[in-house]
Amino acid sequence: MLNVSHVTKHYGKNAALSDISFHLAPGDVTILLGPNGAGKSTIMKSVMGFCRYEGEITVAGHPNKSPEARRIMGYIPEMPALYPNLTVTEHMEFLARAYRLTDYKERADMLLERFELTEQRKKFGDELSKGMQQKLNLCLGLLPDPDFLMLDEPMIGLDPHAIKEVRAFIEEMRTAGKTLLISTHIIDSVDMLWDETLILQKGLLRANVMHEDLAAQGKTLEEYFFDVTEGIDAEAMSAGTGEPEEEKAPEKKGLAGLFGRRGK
Repeated sequence: MLNVSHVTKHYGKNAALSDISFHLAPGDVTILLGPNGAGKSTIMKSVMGFCRYEGEITVAGHPNKSPEARRIMGYIPEMPALYPNLTVTEHMEFLARAYRLTDYKERADMLLERFELTEQRKKFGDELSKGMQQKLNLCLGLLPDPDFLMLDEPMIGLDPHAIKEVRAFIEEMRTAGKTLLISTHIIDSVDMLWDETLILQKGLLRANVMHEDLAAQGKTLEEYFFDVTEGIDAEAMSAGTGEPEEEKAPEKKGLAGLFGRRGK
């Protein structure tokens, strides 16, 4: 589904990504682990075509910036990029129009109900609490029901009920044969939800492990993560410096840009 080949990204002299290559099989749930500044958000923004990079990225065999790829991609950023003068309902309608969805209202109602936003329908984006903004952020990303979905730190700022619903959606999408790439640095939030895990540190891909292989070793994902990241020689890592502080916040592109507007 996703093929990332020798992708490198620099911010000035700093290497946010250094020769990253990996492949995601259709229907798999892949976890992207790493500490803050590891380059997780940068690789996702590169896949979406939000930033320039060296290398090649394809989605289902199509260049990632092509209309064919955009039609099957979805992206839920870490930080919501909502419009202050649109209500919750208007946000859902705006995204439906951007994706040219027709029969979307039933799915929109279902999402708002599951994330407990039904009573907030008439509230404007800047009237919502941070937790509610994140819930709306999730609803918008899930509305088009893409075949390939990237979630950047989806559990941050959510209450227990919303976390439960995110986990349920991950399982439902896996069952439906969707491909997911989930970025996080909170390991226990994704335990048992994954097929494959990629570990990034300072812009380098340090490890790639399958769930069954790790189970055969008798290790937890947390144990494996610290084995990989805490045993690194500092001098060997000096080539990559991670994602710079000013680049951590998602670019303000509006909803159509963030969620990958469909091509003509």
